[in-house]
Amino acid sequence: MSVTVCLAPANTVAYPNGGGHLWVYLHWALGLKALGCRVIWLEALDLDDRDDSPAARRRRRGGNPRECVAALKARLEPFGLADSLALCAMNGGAVPADVAQGSLDLDAAASADLLLNLWHSLPAVVVRRFRRAALIDTDPGLLQIWMATGDVRPAPHDRYFTIGETVGTPEATFPDGGVRWLYTPPPVYLPEWPALAANGAARYTTVAHWWGGTFEFNGTVFCNEKRVAFLEYLDLPTRSPVQLEVAVCLAVHYEEYRQLMEPKGWRLREAWDVSATPEAYRAYVQGSRGEFSCAKPAYVALDTAWVSDRTLCYLASGKPAIVQHTGASRLLPDAEGLFRFRTMDEAVRALAAAEADYEHHGRAARALVEEHFDARRVVARVLEQALGHEARTAA
Repeated sequence: MSVTVCLAPANTVAYPNGGGHLWVYLHWALGLKALGCRVIWLEALDLDDRDDSPAARRRRRGGNPRECVAALKARLEPFGLADSLALCAMNGGAVPADVAQGSLDLDAAASADLLLNLWHSLPAVVVRRFRRAALIDTDPGLLQIWMATGDVRPAPHDRYFTIGETVGTPEATFPDGGVRWLYTPPPVYLPEWPALAANGAARYTTVAHWWGGTFEFNGTVFCNEKRVAFLEYLDLPTRSPVQLEVAVCLAVHYEEYRQLMEPKGWRLREAWDVSATPEAYRAYVQGSRGEFSCAKPAYVALDTAWVSDRTLCYLASGKPAIVQHTGASRLLPDAEGLFRFRTMDEAVRALAAAEADYEHHGRAARALVEEHFDARRVVARVLEQALGHEARTAA
């Protein structure tokens, strides 16, 4: 007996230029396929133009739904997933035929043995159609605070997973949202991310969103903007010979930030120019010498040992990564393939150390991902915990 898993990503259909965003869910989907599971990729579309709330506008930001669905199918096609796409409306209803374009519907998706839900805003009317459902939290600390404040109310699920090591433990500095969280490392599908030799002239890069706003909890204001974090390290290129580049979605703000950052030694790119498709994103990461990235200040403050799926892609590619420290970790090293810095001085030293023994740290980067983040093993453990006996008998 094979297992059918319905994977619900966080609204990828509304973000056709988000190649890196799509990889978050491709790792899960390809890991499931490698385990012999049938995969259904479920997108819930916001088709109600009467709802003008900020959340609804974000869900519709991709533009014409029919064009967005066609673009998503084109993105999924190289990975054998285009025919796996299922669509429903946010209210659980049917999607107009001209938008669905032959996609599966919610009835087909709900026949799955398990809903693996990576979108905390998937409506309850959709989630309860499934016989068994597991939520995967990819915003550790933030999601639990949003649940505590009532800003986010996830639908009830049978199992709750998180990529934050401290979530739901005594070490957490925030509530658990009233549910029991099971830790899972974020996965990387290694066959699609081989280690590649580095070009000595390549730069340390990253791909990022600049904005995110702030939120308050128990009298503390948390910043969710990577822009703020990077500006604290604006002078880093003046203190290191390593060439640094950041690809950011800036649109009309590009020239403003180019004039701010390039005189300091940064190279600035428009993210959509280099990472709009999964293939372009992968080429950009693998063509880099390594990663340098700051974290959103909220992730630093919450100490969940969060690590970006993007950073794991650099590591899988055999590229050292120098990223901001987000808390003590059982899995993540501080200076072996992956360097985690807290201050400007530590960032300068980490870049120097990575370059001083580059080949060693490249091998250590790949070994770290193979040991802890291999999608086939990560996904298998999640299925075991979410389905138990059913997962064992299907293997």
